[in-house]
Amino acid sequence: MSSLAISNVDDTINQIKTRRFIGGDDPAVLADIYQEDCNIVAWERNLPPELQQVIREFLRSKSSFQASMTLSPHNAAASIHNALGGSNLVVPLSEDIAQLVDMFCYLFDSDRAGLRLTALDTAMCPKFHVDRVSCRLVTTYHGAATEWLPHNVIDRAKLGHGSEGKPDETSGLIANLEDIQQLRSGDVALLKGELWDGNDSAGLVHRSPALTMGEQRLLLTLDIT
Repeated sequence: MSSLAISNVDDTINQIKTRRFIGGDDPAVLADIYQEDCNIVAWERNLPPELQQVIREFLRSKSSFQASMTLSPHNAAASIHNALGGSNLVVPLSEDIAQLVDMFCYLFDSDRAGLRLTALDTAMCPKFHVDRVSCRLVTTYHGAATEWLPHNVIDRAKLGHGSEGKPDETSGLIANLEDIQQLRSGDVALLKGELWDGNDSAGLVHRSPALTMGEQRLLLTLDIT
């Protein structure tokens, strides 16, 4: 079979793949990431008002905060607490993050997770893209949350260089701007990437939201290491 014919076969296979969103208010929903036809799962949670206040106070004092580390569930709470400054104020936030590390490692039978926690006042990844990972946990503790696109509305040929430098809204990536979906602040999402077994050309397409002047985000991501 010629390379052109093989390419056409691959394109046809990718076109008939279906991927869907699964959400729920019970953290057990995160296990649904193992369903083959799903490429995004969200635990739709509301952060307690006390934790929201802690986060606001933290961002006021550390508006440029960045931390990156590899953690195990056993050392996560202490390591995160120290990275956040070690004060009593940040205990609720460090405990919440440590709980997510524990859940993430348990779900993927991993001893460690790679953590990034970043305070942002601009979009980190402003264009729609896919991640070259198997799966990534994403949660926005404060501010506008991640935007994403359903698999069936995308012309994936317009990702990356295929956009020819045009904005997502005019590149041809999507036909209808109303198809853009957005997580909520507090939601804990698992985004299936291109390296998940059997998920090539079906990784979740997502981007950072645009921020207005003076707006801040606090973004956490976890990766399998």
